[in-house]
Formats: sequence, structure tokens, C-alpha cells
Amino acid sequence: MTIDIICPLYNAEEYILSLHKSLNMQKKVKINNIVYILTECKDNTEKLLKENKIPYKKIKREDFSHSLTREQEAMKSKADIVCFITQDVVIESDLWLYHLTKNISKGKVAAAFSRQISKYNNIEKYTREKNYPSESRIVSKKDIKNLGLNTFFFSDASGAIDLKVYKRLQGYDSKHLPTNEDMYFAYKLIMNNYKISYEADSVVYHSHNFSLKELYNRYKLTGLFFKENSYLDEYGTNSAGGGLAKYVLKRALKEGNIKVLIRFPFDMGARFIGMKVGKR
Repeated sequence: MTIDIICPLYNAEEYILSLHKSLNMQKKVKINNIVYILTECKDNTEKLLKENKIPYKKIKREDFSHSLTREQEAMKSKADIVCFITQDVVIESDLWLYHLTKNISKGKVAAAFSRQISKYNNIEKYTREKNYPSESRIVSKKDIKNLGLNTFFFSDASGAIDLKVYKRLQGYDSKHLPTNEDMYFAYKLIMNNYKISYEADSVVYHSHNFSLKELYNRYKLTGLFFKENSYLDEYGTNSAGGGLAKYVLKRALKEGNIKVLIRFPFDMGARFIGMKVGKR
């Protein structure tokens, strides 16, 4: 099956060349097109794209939308599968895309997402462990009772979707979603009786060192998303967050990670307060 890869770019000078190289080294797949959408910025991303003859599309800052920018390009695609990635994922395996899309190609699932690992020894290391375990799985509507909100867990930092299904379900319904567009679509997939696979063999490294202010702002947007999509609350948004916090604390204590233990109450507090403010 043919695959189009869609990747938004913004201030991506430190990522773009290595990312492009890693996409072009993929084996056992047929990449139809790699679409970079560059939001106007002040670094050297555009210069590097031009110098290396890498095709791209450019949009104004006010025109960027996490949902609409992806949706507009996906709807133009003629491929069988659309793969969404973010500029800051690090791909080391030449079989990353094969493992990501194999169950879509076999018709077993309508969407799939990769395992994400953090290279930093911070709280994100443990949240990645919890959300992206070492075992693959396939979820469907019947798993809602046991998994709750996690049934709709999906990530377009490295995720793929059967394009016919994406178009049939009308993507993100032409909505401007400031965050969690991947969960929005995953909910639609599951409730329309499609399956989603988590592919642990498809690995990307995705690492951040967010400040408390950045965490607060991210979770404020997440809270706003849940306010605008309040039907998701019935699946246990609070219990999902609580379970993640308990896992992080348990793992940090086990490893004696002092830096994480000191940061923990402030980090979780920024997330909790941001979510609450967003929901108001």
C-alpha cells in the first residue's frame, strides 16, 4: 500500500535534515510522497529545505492549526495510508514505517501509532513508559469497559491511518482543535467500530524538557479540549491522570531518581492546575 507522510514544520532547523534522511531510508514500504508544511518562522529551516532541494509548502503563522493543517493535506492525498509525524521525533530504524503500517496494510486495523521513548532521565521518561509499553496491542470498542479513556489513546507524533477511513469519517470535521486532535479522531474510529493498534516495534525517540510554565500551558489547552469535548469525561479523564501520576512516583522511587522526586509535586501540580483552568 502506498503511504503519504505529512509533517508540519516550525523552527525545525535542528531536526529537518536528519529527519528527512531517516524517512528516505525506510525499507519494505512504498512512500508515495513526503509533505512538509512549513509555518513561517525566523530560523534557517526554509534555507536548509531550499539548499537540499527538499520540497515543502509554506503557510502563514495565523493559518496553522494542529487539526486543520493536517486534515487539509490528508484530504488531498491519493495514497492508501496517511502517516502523520512531528518534526522532533528521532527515527533510528529503517523498519519504523513498516512496523507502523503493517497491520493497516493487512486490513487488521484502521489506524496505528508508534512506541515513543524519551532520551532524558526526567518525568517524561516514566510517562512514556506508562503510555508506550514494550508490548503491542490492538484495541476496539469492546475494550472501553477495561481501558476507559485509554481506548482512545493515539498519537500523531508518529501515527498512521487508512486514508479511506480517514476520509469516510471526515477527519477532524474541519474543526480547529488546539491540541488532542489525535484523540478526537481516535474516538471517532473506536465508536464507528474500527480498531487501533499500538505498534511497539515501531520506535521513535521523542524527548522534551518542558518548564513548569510550558507544562501548565499545554495542560490548559488539554483542559480546554476536554471542556469542548465533554463527552470524553465519562470515560475517566481524572482516573487516567491519577494513574499516570502514581506510576511516575512509583518508578522514580524504585530507581532513586532524586531529581524527578524533587520535581514531581510541582510538575504534577502544573498539569493539574492547567487542566482545571482549561476546563473552566
